[in-house]
Amino acid sequence: MAEEERPEKEYPAEEQGIEPEETEEEKRLDMEEGEKEEEVYSEEGREALVEDDEIEPWEEGFMEGAEGPGQQGKCRECGAALLKKEDTVEKEIDGEVCFFCSNKCLEKYEQEH
Repeated sequence: MAEEERPEKEYPAEEQGIEPEETEEEKRLDMEEGEKEEEVYSEEGREALVEDDEIEPWEEGFMEGAEGPGQQGKCRECGAALLKKEDTVEKEIDGEVCFFCSNKCLEKYEQEH
C-alpha cells in the first residue's frame, strides 16, 4: 500500500515568533513615548538623536554608512563577503566601481547585465 502524502502543516507567523516590521511612524512614536530607546542603529533613532543634539549630523551620516556591509562588503554577483582586499576583483561599470569575489562572478555579472 502506498504511503499517503500528508499536507505540510502551516503555522502562522505569530506562532513562529515572527512579528511584523514596525513602520517608521510606529518607531518614532515609541521613541517619543519612551517605550523604545533612541539608538544610532536605525534611521529613526539617528534622526531623533540629531534633533535632541545628542549626536552631530556628521555622526548620523557615519553611522548610516556603517550600518550596512558597505560598498566593498559583498560580491556584486553572488553576495559573498569580501574579506581579503587582495582577493577582490574590482571593475568600473557604468561609472561605478563594482567589487566581485572572483573573475568568474565578474564575467557572470557582465553577461547578465
